[in-house]
Amino acid sequence: MSLPLRLRIVTPQQVLVDCTDVVAFRGEDASGGFGLLPGHVDYLTVLVPTVLRWRRAGGEQGFCAVHGGVLSLSGGELRVACREGIVGERLERLEAQVREAREARRDSARRARVEHLRLHTQAVRQLVRYLRAEGETPFDPEGEPR
Repeated sequence: MSLPLRLRIVTPQQVLVDCTDVVAFRGEDASGGFGLLPGHVDYLTVLVPTVLRWRRAGGEQGFCAVHGGVLSLSGGELRVACREGIVGERLERLEAQVREAREARRDSARRARVEHLRLHTQAVRQLVRYLRAEGETPFDPEGEPR
């Protein structure tokens, strides 16, 4: 039997998973679901949004929800690079964590849009105050720029 796989799941900010005793792995790409076992030939694919699942030598299972990424298997090392991921030990809890993260992202985007609108309005008001303070308009009576 082949040696277990080393699994590393990373984002630009952190290492989410680093374990050396993975005996089975499942993921999903554009062609559908796939599985990898120790001894598998080298493999490279682009992941779709999915929940990655693996089983360790002791029988423990692991899960990581990713919004896509790149997976490579080479020399017994299984590497996943993704923008963001949420790791969980239980699938039911992971589902709730993903839902919470999605709501937090939506709320953050909503706050950013409101702040953008506020700053835009403030800039327009500042320009109007500046133009009024000069005592003349930048246009002649016919509406042509001076």
